[in-house]
Amino acid sequence: MCETAMKQDEYTTRRFTSHDQQQELDVDLLTPYSQLPNLSDIKIKIPAHCFRSTVRKSMFYVTLDIFIILASYIVMIQLEHKLKYGILFFLFTGTLYMALFSIGHDCTHASFSNYSLLNDTIGTIVFTWILIPYFPWKLTHKNHHKNTGNMEKDEAFCPQRDGIYEESIMNDFFLWTPGLSWFHYLVNGYAPRYVSHFNPFEIIFEKHIIKISISLGVYVTMLYLMFLYAIHVGIISLIVHHLIPVFVFATYFVVVTLLHHTEMDVPWFVNSEWNYIKGQLSTVDRHYGHVHGIIHSIGTHQIHHLFPKVPHYNLEEATFHFRKAFPNLVRFNNDRILSSFVRMGKKFIRQRFIGKDISVFTYSNDQDDK
Repeated sequence: MCETAMKQDEYTTRRFTSHDQQQELDVDLLTPYSQLPNLSDIKIKIPAHCFRSTVRKSMFYVTLDIFIILASYIVMIQLEHKLKYGILFFLFTGTLYMALFSIGHDCTHASFSNYSLLNDTIGTIVFTWILIPYFPWKLTHKNHHKNTGNMEKDEAFCPQRDGIYEESIMNDFFLWTPGLSWFHYLVNGYAPRYVSHFNPFEIIFEKHIIKISISLGVYVTMLYLMFLYAIHVGIISLIVHHLIPVFVFATYFVVVTLLHHTEMDVPWFVNSEWNYIKGQLSTVDRHYGHVHGIIHSIGTHQIHHLFPKVPHYNLEEATFHFRKAFPNLVRFNNDRILSSFVRMGKKFIRQRFIGKDISVFTYSNDQDDK
């Protein structure tokens, strides 16, 4: 196992891709932590309109996603006797479910609109459809944003102190079945921060018990509607037309989440070394090829973490200006997504248990990985 301690005044070397030139550059970008800009220094470099969402534009995207999902369902019904098209339906619809997640994700950050009731209504609808309890996830995700890169407080895929290995074996098992890993997280949380998204009495939910109860009530209603569908149409139809696409979405989600926050040069800090800017800049932008736009640019992650109020349809523009103004802060990885997931998944499993004296940790190439 390899452990890397970094002092606060040490430097990091980052590899990034210039979108202006569309070519990959190997650049030694030496940025001392003590010289990081503050949030307002970054914000001023991004056009003000990037921070504004409009109901018309946000509703356009959610309506478009729902329309395409319905159209794909109708087409699949017509082609149901041709089983060879099934895998295409699963992948396509699962990708669109990931797009729905991105819409709901905007709702949790109030970047869907300026109206909290509209945000929570749309968010509850789209999240419940893909089997996510809206308010519980909204609160745990808020905790993730407040503590990104803080190995003591972040939500998932964090380096962990020695002594909790046995508690985490199940997480390792589920990592290689990402769809199951997502539902395992919803039910049990992530070691050592075990929070069930279906338990309204978790401490993190105690000030929001009414909203949590509403979300869980809507979730139960969704399960009941699924039961009625299975009774009248058939359990196989429910599995094929909805549950498998949900599983595909869940796989997307775990892959994307790991790769947002896990890469060779991404530091994790103990609480005493952590601050907001360090944490949010320790995220990774990735491009998801042909589906990048379909899933609403969710791989454009640095700007989202710095400014969650930026709606998904402004992320690319805001990122362009951020990269232009602060090229030394850019973290962009252009490696293939699935191979990156396997590569960093292995490193996560083998290297994430660290000693109690490590204050800043990064993954590294080591003999254990060979």
